[in-house]
Amino acid sequence: MFLPKILLPKKFLGIDIGTSAIKLVELSCRREKKKLENYGEIKAEAIFEKPFRTFEKSTLFLSDQEIAQAIKGLKEEAKIKTRDSIFSIPDFSSFFTNFELPPMTKEELPQAVVYEARQHVPLPLGEVTLDWEVIEGKVSDREKTRLKILLVAVPNEVINQYQGIARMSDLQILALEAEVFGLLRSLIPAVEKRTLSIVDIGARTTTCSIIDKRVLKVSHSFDFSGDDLTERVAKSLSIDYQTAQNLKEKYGLADIPLPLTNIGAPVSAKSIKEILLPLIDVILMEIEKISRNFYQTEGKEVQKFIIAGGAAIMPGLREYFGDFLKKETEIANPFSNIFYPPILEQTLKKMGPSYAIAVGTALRGFE
Repeated sequence: MFLPKILLPKKFLGIDIGTSAIKLVELSCRREKKKLENYGEIKAEAIFEKPFRTFEKSTLFLSDQEIAQAIKGLKEEAKIKTRDSIFSIPDFSSFFTNFELPPMTKEELPQAVVYEARQHVPLPLGEVTLDWEVIEGKVSDREKTRLKILLVAVPNEVINQYQGIARMSDLQILALEAEVFGLLRSLIPAVEKRTLSIVDIGARTTTCSIIDKRVLKVSHSFDFSGDDLTERVAKSLSIDYQTAQNLKEKYGLADIPLPLTNIGAPVSAKSIKEILLPLIDVILMEIEKISRNFYQTEGKEVQKFIIAGGAAIMPGLREYFGDFLKKETEIANPFSNIFYPPILEQTLKKMGPSYAIAVGTALRGFE
């Protein structure tokens, strides 16, 4: 039987090309109800034995064609038919800043933003695409309030790469957005009015973002990551990377004795917690510094921290973050307001922190 198009659910595909994996999430929506249709992931080492991108170059490491082949293979394996897609761009491939402007009209604002952008963006404006929004104040002919602008600049080279990947993957690209906006959309409810921080511990970088009343105020990336934690374990115990990764995920910061005889490590080796804590403390001190600077400039304290990224599921990490930061802390759960079969409950809880960006980009399609 033919169904009118208006009755068919809308479907969108969120795609996150990370440094170590590509993740896809397909969501549908009918009568305001979001549903998980499908998801999939392919790790870089599974097919290429090297990362998809490097932090130093802030660009994709492999060719557009290789990335597109990986996406097409993932779509086929997961039986994903949706073509309408939104891609996330790594925060370290974008440039964030904010600045103030004097009171002005809606007509005057675009030219003023571009003029001010020249003072902040480290690349020629002809080589980047700008996106911006007013995060404080009101554009009006009558109300003479100063305006605070959030500006995002993305190199055109990066945009062209993603457009090429979408084309070769037989996808219709609807939008590109920085990762932090996907995290914000999937992890912070529309009714949230507090000042929150999302700490995304990725494979190659960690990004600490501060959001006030669902408006991004600060986003800062630094070079400490989940891979650094794994490499520290591997070096300390003289074991291979994959074994170290498994131990990190199993023991993390939990006070659990390490069965050294099972991994061939020396009897005098430290526990996983002892090995990881120095690096974890570096991450926490950086987060504390970002939060303190925000308080000094905005006069507001971060009231809650949300930990995202693959490393978020390490045992004991949430508790350690909470004790150190003295604030409410939770593990990211981007599927909390999305319908899915109950049999996936435990699977999605475990993979949720690393899928928050892909979920958030897919949700962009329904806005």
